[in-house]
Amino acid sequence: MWLILAFLSALLLGFYDVAKKQALRDNSVPAVLLLNTLFSSLMFLPAIVSALCGGGWFDGTAYSIPLGTAHDHMLVALKAVIVLSSWAFGYYGIKNLPITIVGPINATRPVMVLVGALAVFGERLNGMQWTGVALAVVSLFMLSRAGRREGIDFRHNIWIVCVAAAALLGAASGLYDRYLMQRLPPLFVQGWYNLYQLGIMLLVMAAMRLPRHRSSTRFHWSWAIPMISILLTAADMAYFVALSDADAMISVVSMIRRGSVVVSFACGALLFRERNLRAKALDLALIIIGMVFLYFGSR
Repeated sequence: MWLILAFLSALLLGFYDVAKKQALRDNSVPAVLLLNTLFSSLMFLPAIVSALCGGGWFDGTAYSIPLGTAHDHMLVALKAVIVLSSWAFGYYGIKNLPITIVGPINATRPVMVLVGALAVFGERLNGMQWTGVALAVVSLFMLSRAGRREGIDFRHNIWIVCVAAAALLGAASGLYDRYLMQRLPPLFVQGWYNLYQLGIMLLVMAAMRLPRHRSSTRFHWSWAIPMISILLTAADMAYFVALSDADAMISVVSMIRRGSVVVSFACGALLFRERNLRAKALDLALIIIGMVFLYFGSR
């Protein structure tokens, strides 16, 4: 079951990346990020209010969120900081780079998770799983060559650095998720960390005082903005439930989730008319083959 949930999460993440790219076109990154955290928090607010009021309105349902201890909230608050930092870097990266470049870079994130999973959780991969990981590593080097044809130098481009930082923080979040899911209910983590992210973003926006910065990109409304929150919430829900399975392997789940690049790549070609697709398609093919190896190696 955890494998099916991981693939569902990957599908939803692909459409999430597309909505994010659309929402950020000529738009203010901090404002879009604030609204994303707001809409995501609103989805869980009724259950959180119920827990705070001791009403137990949703007890016995899948929407029930416990109040938790102070220690539980400290753990979730740390996740909020890690994830929000990853999002900030990632939003700036995807705004300024082709989605057909960003998607495959993010698809290599599980390699970082793998190193951590081997070191921290003692996970061990079989031959087919290792083959899938190796193909993902090769795809990154191929992608760097495709990027140079578009004038993107992976070593000296600030937006590539942002995407790489987002991937590194995302990998750290993935490892931390495995730790959290063995200790806390999935919905508790998802609901409260969204609320903490909203609080952090409100403080950031207050500190920035955006109206006084005329050089900042102005905000304009897009219906893609609420779709970011809806798709991400659904993707994370499938992901957290998958990780709560005692048999789930974070290294495999993380790799499967990066299969979202298939959706984002296709939309980059069809909706955003991005260039140099043939070279990037070969990189994408390696990632897909890697997903197949991981799937059959994990059955």
